[in-house]
Amino acid sequence: MSNTQTRDASAEKSRDRLKKSDRRRQILLELKLRPHVRISELARRFNVSTETVRRDFDALSDDGLIARAHGGASAPAQGHYPGLDERTSARIEERERIGLKAAKMVQDGETVMIDSGSTTIQLARALAFLGTQCTVITNSIPVAMTIGHGAPEVLLCPGEYLAAESAVIGTETLEFLARFNVDRCMIGASGLSAEGPSETVRGFAAVKRMMLSRAAKRHLLIDSHKFGRKGLAHVGDMSDLNSIVVDARPKGELLAKLEGADVEVVVARSA
Repeated sequence: MSNTQTRDASAEKSRDRLKKSDRRRQILLELKLRPHVRISELARRFNVSTETVRRDFDALSDDGLIARAHGGASAPAQGHYPGLDERTSARIEERERIGLKAAKMVQDGETVMIDSGSTTIQLARALAFLGTQCTVITNSIPVAMTIGHGAPEVLLCPGEYLAAESAVIGTETLEFLARFNVDRCMIGASGLSAEGPSETVRGFAAVKRMMLSRAAKRHLLIDSHKFGRKGLAHVGDMSDLNSIVVDARPKGELLAKLEGADVEVVVARSA
């Protein structure tokens, strides 16, 4: 084969290769259609090395979107975790206080990323009640609907729809969030331990990490019932946060870790 033919063949192979984000979308699609996919099979299909597919698997596993298995991957096993409707009807008073306290931090003209969750819905209600003129970027349909009538602009992320959470996740969601630099992010979590916030809902940890990386000021909204708990996926370290907005002050090791990381503890007290 001549040098020209070699270059043409190489260029054709290069064109055949999918982008990283497209590969990962295809992997997730495959796992909707069958229970297990193999590294070697996908490497041949995508025309990439097995190491490339292994890195894709590692990234998707870290985001809680797949479960690693020997030689491949499968859809993550779902243990029982209350859905959004169930969580929304629990500890309402505490979450209302947290939402209102957090909403008062947001200034007119600011850009804010808000993730999906029962406490962030209370934040959205408080922002709407206060009439705060902010621009909101969210992956939560209830948050978008709640704020949408009063905010100057609400941007709803694209992505894979999670019906139980009324939210979107996945590669498209992360790519959309990565386009923006915002003044603040307001996120929730399944738990907060001395190791930092964590999340149980599939795909939510990756969304939270992306929001934290794009915001100048980073706030965690969490009720004291979740202190000491650890969700399935680690979201980040304490140092990734500027403040936590809570209904009661944490104690012991958790408080020491927060103070050591210079994280402000904002307590939303009852009236």
